[in-house]
Amino acid sequence: MDELKYELLTEVLGQVEGELLKLYFQSCDVEVELFEEATSQNITTVTFGRVQVYVKKEDAKRARKLLEEYETKTEN
Repeated sequence: MDELKYELLTEVLGQVEGELLKLYFQSCDVEVELFEEATSQNITTVTFGRVQVYVKKEDAKRARKLLEEYETKTEN
């Protein structure tokens, strides 16, 4: 069996928040994969539900630090 190359970094609520995080990490040269579990869609196709954010294992330590910075910036 192949070893997993990605690990779960965080889980956010909603596709929009997931996409924002993905763009942030991509701007910092960190590859991100999003996995949406249970979602529901309304007429504007905005999805709500939990979105899991995965990063490559070799980027995980750096990604955790970037996530802390991101959360600090968005709280202020």
